[in-house]
Amino acid sequence: MSDAITIRRAEAADYPRITRLLTAADLPLDGLDGHENFLVLCRDGQTIGCAAFERYGRYALLRSVALQPPERRGGLGRRLVQEALQQARRDGVAEVILLTTTAAPFFERLGFRKISREEVPAPVRASAEFRGACPDSAAILRLVL
Repeated sequence: MSDAITIRRAEAADYPRITRLLTAADLPLDGLDGHENFLVLCRDGQTIGCAAFERYGRYALLRSVALQPPERRGGLGRRLVQEALQQARRDGVAEVILLTTTAAPFFERLGFRKISREEVPAPVRASAEFRGACPDSAAILRLVL
């Protein structure tokens, strides 16, 4: 086994696998229809992880970060998120927001800091995740790029 890891933009054929990853991770599917901003993490051509951005002007909502359970804790999640953040920088995003119910410590190790709902830029608060896809108990984190 060559164990080749690649990260690339998702294609239409990737969406069934992305949906399965998100469902298995108990992440919301709301707002994903037609979403073009997914990255997929592949091992030997098989999709084992994903991450997406929703763009709101100079802001972006990082969402749908998921890995197959056996792939967690090995540095692949960090690699996937770092690639997504590089893409956001290349696309001119100035600030990234995310919500999480389970992974705040992981994202804090990547430089994100917790903020209050009131500190979230208004365009991002209009997203499906803020309008109810994520529970009010979710931690909100921000990273200025």
